[in-house]
Amino acid sequence: MGCYRPGERSRLIYRLHHYHRRTGERAAFTLNEYKSMLQAAHQQLPAGKIVLAWDNLGIHHATAMRAFIDAHADWLRVFYLPPHASELNPAENVWSLLKRSMANFLATDLDHLTQVIKHRLKVIQHHPEALNGCLQPTGLTLTTTPAINK
Repeated sequence: MGCYRPGERSRLIYRLHHYHRRTGERAAFTLNEYKSMLQAAHQQLPAGKIVLAWDNLGIHHATAMRAFIDAHADWLRVFYLPPHASELNPAENVWSLLKRSMANFLATDLDHLTQVIKHRLKVIQHHPEALNGCLQPTGLTLTTTPAINK
């Protein structure tokens, strides 16, 4: 999750999900993993208010997720990106940076892969200009205001 605030350095807050292909195991983040990441972001960010631009993944629209968002409306506001609009999602640009940094990489096992991914994400995390570069191509800005329907 890229975090942007006018006048402050950009931040990257992330969690990794290990999928072992076990029976009944979710391949993607669970509701509790999303909740945990959002609560951690709330704790890490000064003033703790979050405006989240989210894609249309099913779990993002789940009743339980909506209840969590509503229960935390004092610090969490969610806007959903249009369907099939990955070019508007700064997270897609973070993943692109990560994937390019791992070109021709061969992991020996899951632990090695996890270690390298964490290291590469920390490198991105400590370069706010790289995170700013992930926001710029989306056309979104920190001063964008919603259109008012008349």
